[in-house]
Amino acid sequence: MQLQTAQRRNAKIRLGLQGPSGSGKTMSALLIAFGLIGDWTKIGVIDTENRSSELYSQIGNYQVLHLNPPFSPERYIEAIQVCEQSGIEVIIIDSTSHEWNGQGGILEVHGNMVGNSFTNWSKLTPRHNLFINTILQSPLHIICTIRSKTEYVLSEKNGKQVPEKVGLTGIQREGLDFELTLVLEMDIKHHAVATKDRTGLFMDKPEFTPNEGTGEQILKWCESGISKEAVTDMIRTSGSMQTLREIFNKHPEFQVLLNAEFSARRKQLEPNPKSKTPVKS
Repeated sequence: MQLQTAQRRNAKIRLGLQGPSGSGKTMSALLIAFGLIGDWTKIGVIDTENRSSELYSQIGNYQVLHLNPPFSPERYIEAIQVCEQSGIEVIIIDSTSHEWNGQGGILEVHGNMVGNSFTNWSKLTPRHNLFINTILQSPLHIICTIRSKTEYVLSEKNGKQVPEKVGLTGIQREGLDFELTLVLEMDIKHHAVATKDRTGLFMDKPEFTPNEGTGEQILKWCESGISKEAVTDMIRTSGSMQTLREIFNKHPEFQVLLNAEFSARRKQLEPNPKSKTPVKS
């Protein structure tokens, strides 16, 4: 065990867009994704919403994978892997709610199981956790839309009380928001506020309408950490074994990933006894 100075490496965003139906989650996700990568063909939408993502096809030629029931964790995982293997750079999961509360989702499967309810959860929780871990460990940017339960409240408009749709709790297992880097809560006016924000970009800021610029802001944050390429360059230009050891100890997250580079540079820097000129007696 060894304590290290904390240092963030280049990150991939894990973004949640949560809101009621009609709050603009899908369109916002597409615009943010384009801001992140700048290429519509590198955006893949896993669509569980009966082809609703195709309603916005006029804005760009993004890719769509239609995911039909049953909405099991395993089918979501398979869809994510298809995107990862197809040259996609940003995945939009629209929406994650079906994995939890959809046809063939976790809640429906649990409701149909016989026997002890608590014991049954011990069988389903690992399946759900594997789905969440697949999102967290993906090498791509991932944007998750999350439906929220809705109700109507009266609000004043032009001197009259009119009903307005508002979002409540997200339809997913409790705790998903803790796993994501950033969660934006959206309302029926397409405005967003941050309810969880590890980037520090949006928390405690006025409400805004997500757009391409939002994705560009997030990308800048993602790229502000140290990159694999930067560490590789430091290894290549290190001039002594002491410097190489310092680089190795300072960047533990790259010790395995760049093991070959560290080993090759060490061989270059270490003196070779066989090459030394023999000392005459």
